[in-house]
Amino acid sequence: MGPVEEALVERNSFALVIIDIQERLAAAMSDRTRVAVAAGKLAQTAAVVDAPVIVTRQYPQGLGPNIPELEEVLTSLAERGANVQSVDKTAFCCAAEPAFEDVLRATGRRQVVIAGMETHICVVQTAIVLAAQGYTVHVAADACCSRDSSFHDLALDRMRAVGVIVTTSESVMYEAIGRAGTDDFKRLLGIVKA
Repeated sequence: MGPVEEALVERNSFALVIIDIQERLAAAMSDRTRVAVAAGKLAQTAAVVDAPVIVTRQYPQGLGPNIPELEEVLTSLAERGANVQSVDKTAFCCAAEPAFEDVLRATGRRQVVIAGMETHICVVQTAIVLAAQGYTVHVAADACCSRDSSFHDLALDRMRAVGVIVTTSESVMYEAIGRAGTDDFKRLLGIVKA
């Protein structure tokens, strides 16, 4: 793929990474619901196109499990055979966690779509390191947040400056499906309208 093609999410090339959408962390976020809904829709779309989903939890003993509304979607997808894998971590940068590196490498995917919390900590560190490692990284801005919206905005600017593609969850979803008039597109419409 060339630079233009890499700028679009390709159904057979991407893995979705959902970072730390956990109860105690989410409690401090004003955008919790929006982020959970967008991340859930991204996960459902990934399942439609058989893309792997990697879900991280930062120090779950302290920050708790995934928030219930997201965990419900992920559990349902896994029960239906979707490729959903979880990684607990203590490193803020997912790519600094050997278990995460192993899971991502095993997917064979070279595009990474990121959703999660907090944009200015774990999301930005992960995105920048993965981009430096040669992955094409897309961050769904509406599926990410920080406690302070100005921190979120600055982190998005920082990622853009190093070549990370900042996009929206719906852009990712429609790029992954690729065309109208298919069964996958009909499933996408159900996800978008839910």
